[in-house]
Amino acid sequence: MEVVTGTASLQPAFGRLFAVVGVFDGIHLGHEYLLRELRRVARERDARPAVITFDHHPDEILKGAAPPLLCDPRERLERLEGEGVEVTVIETFDRATRETPYEAWVRRIADNVELAGFLMTPESAFGYERGGTPETVAELGRTLGYAVVVVPQFALDGEPVRSSDIRAAIAAGDLLRAERLLGRRVSVVGTAARALRAETELGFELPVALPPPGRYEAFVRTSGGAVRSRNLELDDGRVALTPAVPVRTGERLSIELVRGVSATIRRS
Repeated sequence: MEVVTGTASLQPAFGRLFAVVGVFDGIHLGHEYLLRELRRVARERDARPAVITFDHHPDEILKGAAPPLLCDPRERLERLEGEGVEVTVIETFDRATRETPYEAWVRRIADNVELAGFLMTPESAFGYERGGTPETVAELGRTLGYAVVVVPQFALDGEPVRSSDIRAAIAAGDLLRAERLLGRRVSVVGTAARALRAETELGFELPVALPPPGRYEAFVRTSGGAVRSRNLELDDGRVALTPAVPVRTGERLSIELVRGVSATIRRS
């Protein structure tokens, strides 16, 4: 997968692109469905499936605070590649991006690369004040020569799958519900902040979605590929693995919480 820093860096060498725009935090069941549709539509139009996403969660600018992440930026790229995405564009989401009308943003993309089209759902929108709806983006496409394909929003038991619902389930300690919406076990990626004799304390570059305080059974995958069974201890902001994991300080660790966790959860 080719990773591009910003839509301004797109160029004809990337080929003909059919794109979908979104945060794609967690790559949950709804995202997997959308990416399957993206691959299908891109194949039908002899184009490469492309994702345009952002370096920060838009809520950091739109609401003043970003929600905790369901997967860190590197894991997101790994999962996108695993879903068959061939080009991922990481756009900086700042105030200038927020205030850019969808027309200007789309024209910049179309000026830099051969744009086959956009995949959207009826509810999706982008650009200043969400002006880029399926209808308005399609209307612009008739001028610029690209298509808009609209697919239904993914639903599970009649309800849409949203990252916010997954975060809420994790925060409430309902890991079974979070796992069901994700389509896999809940996991976090951190670094070994301190490797002590009895435990390995974890640090996180960005805020991540964590369950309530308690002890959780977990599988830990090290950067060397080793998988170890451990307990994940959460207590007043402290996150640690017990017993300690034999790793270097700063090493990246992927922690998968086991379904049917054994946890002592303090509730207010």
